[in-house]
Amino acid sequence: MLFTSLRTSLSRLAAALAASLLLGMASSANAQTAPQWSDSGVANPASIIYIGNSFFYFNNGMSSMVSGLLSAADPKAALRSSLVTISGSGFDWHDVDSYFRPNAVGRYSFAADNSVNFNKIERLFDLALMMDCSQCPLHPQLKDIFWDYAKRHSDTVRKHGAQPVFFMSWAYLDKPEMTAQLAEAYTLAGNANKALVVPAGLAFAAALKQRPDISLYIADKRHPTLAGSYLAAATTFATIFKKSPVGLKYTAGLDAATAAFLQGVAEETVAAYFKR
Repeated sequence: MLFTSLRTSLSRLAAALAASLLLGMASSANAQTAPQWSDSGVANPASIIYIGNSFFYFNNGMSSMVSGLLSAADPKAALRSSLVTISGSGFDWHDVDSYFRPNAVGRYSFAADNSVNFNKIERLFDLALMMDCSQCPLHPQLKDIFWDYAKRHSDTVRKHGAQPVFFMSWAYLDKPEMTAQLAEAYTLAGNANKALVVPAGLAFAAALKQRPDISLYIADKRHPTLAGSYLAAATTFATIFKKSPVGLKYTAGLDAATAAFLQGVAEETVAAYFKR
């Protein structure tokens, strides 16, 4: 009887400890870690390489929208962008070192009249905006790769004279719990690698909460509509260039009211995330 009573007490103690641990983990997850870096390290970036997957290249490329917003904010500003994406890819699919090899990526570009410009490049890229696959930072078999390659790619980018920036991706439409999980993972990775983080995922969640009638996702519930890409671009613009997108005339083809709403969400999200 004594042994049975002792075993029961130990079982209850173990259950209590487990419950306490789970409560602590839940509390930790609910308390969003604050970003330690609110600056890319480059005052006025003139070139960005986008390294990622289809979340970047949908709708003619999020990079073109960031450039459009910058031109609307400052017509004299010039931003050279290269979009290097692999469909469905994660961090470990990309050979980032090869993207900085001489006379390759970024050597020439196309002007508005479709002529070819050969670029005179002193520094290949100022910033490298990078994202992992949409589930990789959370997946039990892939999350270690996220941490490993976040550091590897940050080191590689800095070796070539550029600065790394992480792009916090958004939750799937039917898995809203991913928002806090991805925000935490990318913020911690940014802090660990002294890198700026673009809080696009938080912007998506905020927009959905305020205006669920504006569709940010296509039918697969993960890839962005034009509005989704525009929101991601506006959040990227506000984060990197530290300028408000509110009131800018560039709308990427959206109606003015929708674009204005998304601009406001981007501004509010960036201000709240960085406590600017």
